Amino acid sequence: MDKFLNQMMAALTEPAMQQEMLNGIWETLYSTAAATVLACLLGLILGVILVAGEKEGVRPLPGPLMKFINIVINILRSVPFLILMMMLLPVFKPLIGTSIGTPAAILPLVVAAAPFVARLVETSLREVDKGVIEAAQSMGCTPFQIIWKVILPESKPGLVAGFVTALITILGYGSMAGFIGGGGLGKIAINYGYNKYNYGVMFVAVVLIVILVQVFQTIGTKIAVSLDHRITDKGGKRRSKKETLGKIKENKNKSIPNGMR
Repeated sequence: MDKFLNQMMAALTEPAMQQEMLNGIWETLYSTAAATVLACLLGLILGVILVAGEKEGVRPLPGPLMKFINIVINILRSVPFLILMMMLLPVFKPLIGTSIGTPAAILPLVVAAAPFVARLVETSLREVDKGVIEAAQSMGCTPFQIIWKVILPESKPGLVAGFVTALITILGYGSMAGFIGGGGLGKIAINYGYNKYNYGVMFVAVVLIVILVQVFQTIGTKIAVSLDHRITDKGGKRRSKKETLGKIKENKNKSIPNGMR
């Protein structure tokens, strides 16, 4: 126990280790942010295609194409991340110029996370009230207008919550990438901690990762709640339970034609 405490104190007090931790935090933040932005953009496009392109969607696409997209997404989701990354590092090496370090891990992170984001987006978009979409179609809106001005705005709270989940997942993936040459706090935990039996360093790196997850989750949850007008008013202030139930009931009534109430 004394050895562990000494190792942990050394990780917190030694200037060289402090600098290494700061570099690890920075590498973790920028690799996670870059991979999340790219994965969310790609996942959003795929998620919209999955919903809008189905047989009863606003812009149906050929059945074989939809099956192909679903199969590719399912295959990429089923491959364990470390194995997928080891397969993709040589593929992206000519483009990036290296197969080790933080930059080399970003594109494999995108490929691994984009199918996951696509399913999250698909789930959020399917929660949009069909009555709202049918109303937009009856007014002559084009498929693009329905997607851009109806479906996406109506699903904003779910999308934000999904993107936060993706951010935290990518942060975890990036930490695991330290096993095969990735950078950031995961590299520190493995190279300086696990491989050298310095469990104090590993513990500090893990605690820093947990803190980052908590910060991201808290901020993301607050943003998602502020965008959900069923539980917040126009000023972003949270409604009481009674007001929330009333708003949900009001929205349901709006989607039901007068003759059917």
